[in-house]
Amino acid sequence: MVRTRFAPSPTGYMQIGNLRTAVYEYLFARRHGGVFILRIEDTDQNRHVEGSLEVILDTLKIMGLDYDEGPGIGGGYGPYVQSERKADYLPHAKKLIENGNAYYCFCTEERLDSLADAHGVTKYDRHCLNISKDEALKQAESGVPYVIRQMIPEGRSEFNDEVFGKILIENNELEDQILIKSDGMPTYNFANVIDDHAMMITHVVRGSEYITSTPKYNLLYKAFGWDCPVYIHLPLLLNEKGEKISKRKGDPSVNDLLHMGYLPSAILNYCVFLGWSPDGNQEIFSLDELTRVFDVRHISKSPAKFDAVKMAWMNGEHIKRLPPEIFYEMALPTLQEAVKTPGIDLKHLAAMVSSRINFISDCHELLNFIDELPDYDVGLFTHKKMKTDSAVALAALKIIFAELNNTANWTNENLYAIATGAAAANGMSNSQILWPLRTAASGKQSSPCGASELCELLGKNESLRRICIAIDKLQSGGAC
Repeated sequence: MVRTRFAPSPTGYMQIGNLRTAVYEYLFARRHGGVFILRIEDTDQNRHVEGSLEVILDTLKIMGLDYDEGPGIGGGYGPYVQSERKADYLPHAKKLIENGNAYYCFCTEERLDSLADAHGVTKYDRHCLNISKDEALKQAESGVPYVIRQMIPEGRSEFNDEVFGKILIENNELEDQILIKSDGMPTYNFANVIDDHAMMITHVVRGSEYITSTPKYNLLYKAFGWDCPVYIHLPLLLNEKGEKISKRKGDPSVNDLLHMGYLPSAILNYCVFLGWSPDGNQEIFSLDELTRVFDVRHISKSPAKFDAVKMAWMNGEHIKRLPPEIFYEMALPTLQEAVKTPGIDLKHLAAMVSSRINFISDCHELLNFIDELPDYDVGLFTHKKMKTDSAVALAALKIIFAELNNTANWTNENLYAIATGAAAANGMSNSQILWPLRTAASGKQSSPCGASELCELLGKNESLRRICIAIDKLQSGGAC
């Protein structure tokens, strides 16, 4: 059975790269009827940020990425937590010492700092490898501070990655990494291997920056006599400047995107497309739809670049997919802020705008003409495609004012019929009546609906008042 795990560190907000990894692991497990687990890798206590665990749990819940098992924090159902498994790691490290694949290291920080090259890069020189096992054990048991290091053998390491294919790395490029720190806690690299084996993880999904570390993991698996998992390394994520995505560089976290107005479904959808593409041209998917089509063979090797414009468009497409009652419930607070005019049907307004916005906050800009007609230039009445100019607009508005002034049936359908009837009766096209009417009603280049709908929305008195204002503008101060 396929078993994957999402293993974040509680060091801050959830980043886009973290979420992408989680989504891919989730989709791969679900596609194959497998298990998706959550493991909190908190062995580096110095980097722990208060509240980060809650952010991780909340984000997964918001995104709909439910995990399948785990003992929980302090008992109960929940994620696995490495710090609660501290007792499991040291015995494994000591087994590696016994079989010659690890050793005690007593070097001080001062000595290690002295090994740094001109660029400040330190590679351990195996100074403590020369200490006999008996002497090393004696020093360790006497209380001399130590770490346990992996002993990298000579030769080369080769493994296959589902995305990047065959990878070959010379072992002399690898450092004898620390497995157990001086405080007794395991390093990320060691705990990662021990836990993946203990939790029977079959497929490891992670960023391509871990490719060069993978031989170290595989050497540990082999030293224990365990099978290695299948590796799926993901392409690098770049921001719009072409740099690796990082919160320190001002790139938004998942929490930031939620506060900016992105829907969880849109964030998740966009994350999946950062390095993956489906068969065909479909780009808008729900989580269930992605589960049915996700295939790791479609993951790209090339870096994926974050595109804010594309993501905003995708958010708009997800807004269009919302059921009308759900969109209305979500948009209501914003609509109430944007429109203060009494009597406006906000539910009808929601239906108008849902297909014309990328963010719910766009309602403010789209609807700012309702409470107060904006000051506008008569140049808006000129439209080559509609075959209107100031003269045509003035004539059209005088005609439609007279027609609308005499009607009591103020509905969209009737207003549209009156406008098109007036156009036919006066030798005009529909657009030559409707474009000036829409412009007069909204005072904007674009509006959330057509002319007759705008008039229905505004009501008879306000619509006629605005037509009068337009006529007044077009004839430079004359009365309508």
